Amino acid sequence: MRNALMMIKENIPIPWQQALPALQMIANEVSEQLLSEVDVRPARGLWYQALRSLSPNQVNVVILGQDPYHGEDNGIQQAHGLAFSVPDGVRPPPSLKNILIELQSDTGCGASITGNLSHWTKQGVMLLNVSLTTRRGVAGAHKKLWAPFAFTLLSYLGKQTRPIVFILWGADAQKFKSLIAPQHLVIESAHPSPLSSYRGFFGSKPFSRCNAALVNLGRLPIDW
Repeated sequence: MRNALMMIKENIPIPWQQALPALQMIANEVSEQLLSEVDVRPARGLWYQALRSLSPNQVNVVILGQDPYHGEDNGIQQAHGLAFSVPDGVRPPPSLKNILIELQSDTGCGASITGNLSHWTKQGVMLLNVSLTTRRGVAGAHKKLWAPFAFTLLSYLGKQTRPIVFILWGADAQKFKSLIAPQHLVIESAHPSPLSSYRGFFGSKPFSRCNAALVNLGRLPIDW
């Protein structure tokens, strides 16, 4: 148990520990509750990839997902710690396919982009899931466990004086809208899943709207 807890302490990036010490305490509690889980997705070591990709003062955009992919493709786990993204060699799941379709329609790019969206994080886009893990083959298995972590992190981001663009797709993400202060910009629509993509996701132009907001703030647009 001690080794597992130490691993989680190492996985919470230092800048986030310093900015928000409560995250580490919550992470320790979640880790202890997941010790008996045999097949957690993403694999241990990738749970905090969204935080590892960016320090607090580098966050320009937050794209909020629900929970990690729970399947595999070509023998590779779909989840790798970034919301909606998949590792190289993994075909985009349905929601990600729809995101790439909207990206191409909105900006003209996206046709040749793979499902690995990690290049977005290098430009200040945090790809954050509300639940950082799930069980193999089960959607939302750990949702309740991660609720305090998500609330604490999004409360912190929502109170920042430096404006951030929040992209909220679907009702689960939009539940956190009340935590976002007025100085930030919120872009919201239906979720990109096949069940809801035609109810307001397609045609919502989140990528061009996000870039317009960043330019208005005097920042560089995202090279999607």
